[in-house]
Amino acid sequence: MGEPIVLEDFKERVILVGVSEQDGDDAEDSLAELAELVKTAGASVAGTLIQKRELIHPGTYVGTGKVAEIAELLEHTGATGIVCDDELSPAQLKNLETMLNTKVMDRTLIILDIFAARATTSEGKIQVELAQLKYRLSRLTGLGRSMSRLGGGIGTRGPGEKKLEIDRRLINDRIAQLNRELKEVVKHREIARAKRERNAVPVVAIVGYTNAGKSTLLNHLTDAEVLEEDKLFATLDPTTRMLELEGHQQVLLTDTVGFIRKLPHHLIEAFKSTLEEAKYADYIIHVVDASNPQRDKQMYIVYETLDHLGVKNKKILTLFNKIDIRTDDDQLQDFRADHVLQISATENAGLDAVKDVLQEMLREDKIYIERVIPYAQAGVLQLVRNKGELVSEEYVPEGISIRAYVPMEVYGKL
Repeated sequence: MGEPIVLEDFKERVILVGVSEQDGDDAEDSLAELAELVKTAGASVAGTLIQKRELIHPGTYVGTGKVAEIAELLEHTGATGIVCDDELSPAQLKNLETMLNTKVMDRTLIILDIFAARATTSEGKIQVELAQLKYRLSRLTGLGRSMSRLGGGIGTRGPGEKKLEIDRRLINDRIAQLNRELKEVVKHREIARAKRERNAVPVVAIVGYTNAGKSTLLNHLTDAEVLEEDKLFATLDPTTRMLELEGHQQVLLTDTVGFIRKLPHHLIEAFKSTLEEAKYADYIIHVVDASNPQRDKQMYIVYETLDHLGVKNKKILTLFNKIDIRTDDDQLQDFRADHVLQISATENAGLDAVKDVLQEMLREDKIYIERVIPYAQAGVLQLVRNKGELVSEEYVPEGISIRAYVPMEVYGKL
């Protein structure tokens, strides 16, 4: 995959185009989010246009009358292209480009472009290139002129820099090679996961909408030094860090890639091994941006994505983050969560409560015991320390008097 393009050299300005298929849908909010994505990709928004219609036009996305309006808007603003708020079919892409004689992109291409710039690990780069190639393979005909029209800019990172001069056979060969490499990565991830299970260290997956504050939370809890930036998808590659609770209890916190509405299925498939960290975790921390007016919709999208990944029957701690910059007084609630807290990760507000609730969640899955361990069986104490929570120990004539929370496997050995 080629080096990321320095977007500042191109100063691209684009028109955002969306379709509102029913009254009361969130087309305006979705387009506002698309504007943030475009900004993150390095371009600016020259104008927006939303068409209300029953169905997306199968040939041109919007109706032909609106295509004429877009052409006028392009001429009036001097924009260098358009970005549609849904994934375009090859026919829609080709027809729009022919009719408008400009660069045509869609939401999926912009998200893939951002991911290409943000991937830093070899795994992340493999996953992104795989998603890009699969996306572009089905659009070779439609993308040909669009990719060669401009020498760079948004939507052209990675394989696009080759201007799609490689043919379908070569792309398929590259996809096969990347799949082989990804299988090795998945194998290593499964080995690491099995090792964690043997060590009986509970795993907590941090999930949430992009830019909700997951990385900030991980940093302030564990000194992880993960990039914090007020941009969508500021961090892409997952990070795992150890967090020590009271009683020498340890948990592994794993950050995951942020979710977003209309997350491209190519990315969900490519990042499945990463996203499935939530599936194999013992507990879930769901970080919500409490200051965002769209938080309820964002929470719905997070749970929809978790359901798609098969994440079920996990205890969930929902953290309403950024309460220090909230501007409304609406009640904050999450009916799917087992525990709910209000915090500000940036201000370190409420983080001690987060540790307390995590401790409580761990205890809920353990058995409380009070025992006197004979000195001859003192080795059992190490088992309690490793796999449970030792609340207290006292050396008495009969042995070691302990109070502890232990998992069922340890309880059967006491």
